[in-house]
Amino acid sequence: MQSKLFLYNIEDTFIHRLSGLTKLVSFLFLTSAVMFSYDIRVVLAILIFSVALLKIAKIKFEQIKIMIIYVLIFLIFNEIITFLFSPEEGVKIYGTRHVILQIYGRYNLTLEQLLYQTTKFFKYISVIPLGIIFILTTNPSELASSLNKVGVNYKLSFAVALTLRYFPDVQRDYMDISLAQQARGIDLSYKAKFKDRFKNALFIIIPLIFSTLDRIEHISNAMDLRGFGKYKTRIWYTTKKMGIDDYFAIFVSLLIFVIAVLISIFVNHSRFYNPFI
Repeated sequence: MQSKLFLYNIEDTFIHRLSGLTKLVSFLFLTSAVMFSYDIRVVLAILIFSVALLKIAKIKFEQIKIMIIYVLIFLIFNEIITFLFSPEEGVKIYGTRHVILQIYGRYNLTLEQLLYQTTKFFKYISVIPLGIIFILTTNPSELASSLNKVGVNYKLSFAVALTLRYFPDVQRDYMDISLAQQARGIDLSYKAKFKDRFKNALFIIIPLIFSTLDRIEHISNAMDLRGFGKYKTRIWYTTKKMGIDDYFAIFVSLLIFVIAVLISIFVNHSRFYNPFI
C-alpha cells in the first residue's frame, strides 16, 4: 500500500486520458477558486466535486490513507494554533460577535470564529483531492512534453517531470533504509519513547539525505554525458495531443473559477460569506 503513494496510477479513465497540460491548468483554476473564495458554500461544492473526481479516477482510499492522515494532523494543529494566536479573527472579519462558549480571558468561542476556521479547514481539505488527482493520474514525461508545447523551456519542463518521478524513489529509499535500520535493532515502533523514536529517526533521515544527493549527482552526470541542454529544442518520446475532452475539462474548471469570483463580487460583495448580517 505504501509503495503506491505518490506513484503514477495507470488506469483507463476519463481523467487519465486527459493531457498533462489540461490537468495542470484545471488544477490551477480549481485551486485558485478555492483559495480566492471564503464562501463555505463554494468551498464545500468544490470539495464534493473533487471527491467525485477521485472516484472517477479510481483512486482508492488505501492508496492515499497515509497522506490523508498526515494532512489531517497538520490541519488540526493549524486550527489550534490559529485559535490560540487569533481567537477574535472571525469577529474582525464579519463585524459581529456571538459568543457560544466563554473559555478563559480573551479566549471565547464565537460563531464568527467557528465559521472562519471551519471555512479555512475545508479550504485546505478541498485542495487535497485535486493535488492527489494531479499527481497520481499524470504521466510525468507526458506532462513535461505538454508544458514544452505551450512555450515552457524544455529544461524547466524536464525538471518538473523529474520532480514527479522522484517522489516514489524517495519513498522507496526511505522504506529500505527504515527496514535496514530496524534489522540492526533500532526501534522505530510506537513501543519506544517519543524521544527515542525521534533520535532513531535521524538514522533514517541522514542516510536518506546522502542517498538523495548521490542520486542527484548521478542524474546530473548522466544528463551531461548525453548532452542535455546543448540544443534549444528537443523531441519527446511521450506526448499527447489535446482533444475535445481536454478543452471541455479546461472549460469546466474555468467556469467554476469564474462562478466563485462572481459570487464573491456580486453576491457576497466580499471574499467572505457573511450570514450574520
